[in-house]
Amino acid sequence: MTTKSQKVQRPSSRPSVRRGPKRKNGPKAVAQKQTSKVQRFGQIAAVVGFILPFLFDIPGLDNVGQRMLSIFLAAIMLWVTEAIPLSATAVLVIMAEVLLVSDQALLPVADAAPASSSFFAALANPVIILFLGGFMLADGAAKYGVDRAIAAVMLKPFLSSPRFMLMGVMLITAVLSMFMSNTATTATMFAVFMPVLAQLPKGKSRTGLALSIPVAANVGGIGTPVGTPPNAIALGALQSAGIHITFVSWMALAIPLMLVVLAIAWTWLAFVYMPSDLKIDLDLTAKFETGRNAVIFYVVGGITIALWMTEPLHGISSNTVGFVPVVLLMVSQVMTGEDLKSLDWPVLWLVAGGIALGIGVGSTGLDAWIIGSIDWASVPVALLLLVLAGVGFLMSNVISHSAAANLLIPLGMGLGATVAATPSEIAVVLALGCSLGMCLPISTPPNAIAYSTGEIGTPKMVQTGLVVGVSGTILLAFIMPIYWSFSGLL
Repeated sequence: MTTKSQKVQRPSSRPSVRRGPKRKNGPKAVAQKQTSKVQRFGQIAAVVGFILPFLFDIPGLDNVGQRMLSIFLAAIMLWVTEAIPLSATAVLVIMAEVLLVSDQALLPVADAAPASSSFFAALANPVIILFLGGFMLADGAAKYGVDRAIAAVMLKPFLSSPRFMLMGVMLITAVLSMFMSNTATTATMFAVFMPVLAQLPKGKSRTGLALSIPVAANVGGIGTPVGTPPNAIALGALQSAGIHITFVSWMALAIPLMLVVLAIAWTWLAFVYMPSDLKIDLDLTAKFETGRNAVIFYVVGGITIALWMTEPLHGISSNTVGFVPVVLLMVSQVMTGEDLKSLDWPVLWLVAGGIALGIGVGSTGLDAWIIGSIDWASVPVALLLLVLAGVGFLMSNVISHSAAANLLIPLGMGLGATVAATPSEIAVVLALGCSLGMCLPISTPPNAIAYSTGEIGTPKMVQTGLVVGVSGTILLAFIMPIYWSFSGLL
């Protein structure tokens, strides 16, 4: 297996937005994807959920609160069933909030209604800029083959045994997914390791190696603010509440959990799937490109990551730093307008929709109304965190991690006023819990990519997902809060 310096043609990490086929007109145009029964149900349920609060007087909620409940119920049904694209639901939420609960609402509202600009501002929230910079670096790494070259270089020290090699694969995948999308990382790693899978005997060893990549990509994404959308959703919600967590602080919060969960996953996969006497022959050669554009990309990427890692020293917000690679790479023409178009804009809009939903839920009193129905103050903090992390884990197995985080984080943060846990602690627990859902092929794009190789059956994926997810949820509820409190991070 050789990693070449030329631009690598690999599976697209985001096929829905990356340089798809040109639009066709006329009768030969490609037919749109059929709406499933679940999606049709979701569309109907969203309409019903939206209308119901207008038909009944709900005790404890004023008119604006009832309208926000309508928006929230519709968003739940649309996000859970994916009745329309997730990003479409996000922008629908923003427009509905402007038209129904803002100072520009079509129907009368109270004098203290939130300004319409606060909802539109979610589309340019500083967290969106942070993620935009992360996407630019990830796409540049793929464009110049940096991801595959790094993977080849990093794997060389791990070739002494099959189980040690598995550890190397998982560590490399996790590190890459901290700064690239987990989907792009998974596609890259499978492009590198498909020849390895082909030479392994059919059976457990193939399954173990194929499982290790999506598991490590899913877990690794929790390590940085740009690693996965739930992290950005949590940071955006906290920022709207006046709470700022730096890039390095998030890493200090999440990386210990990431490493322990990775160790648990490696132990499971290594001793259940990888025979200790398995023989693997690998030819790993890596050569980084040395052209002008590639060198500029290396320098800009290095500067950006260094600035993110040293935020407490220079005081420049990680959100501001996120705009640095966008500007420098575009101005130097290392990345072009075509590259900009291929960025994962639907995810950015989805994160913006989650931020706007949180603003609406908090500013209309809907969070207090929902939370007030239960005496949360009597629930022990550890049990509360277990419930929150568990709900995040369960929901994110059957719906998008981003959608689960969008629905849970705004509500969860409202608990901070009634329980001993802080809003920061609740938001972080929910974000990390939502990233642990990986039991099914539909749970995450990395799982879907791995399943498409034909090397993994659903039962094996469920077993591994439960081992990793349940152990991570328990750590998240009972161990991590002790670490956060002792270290003063939260």
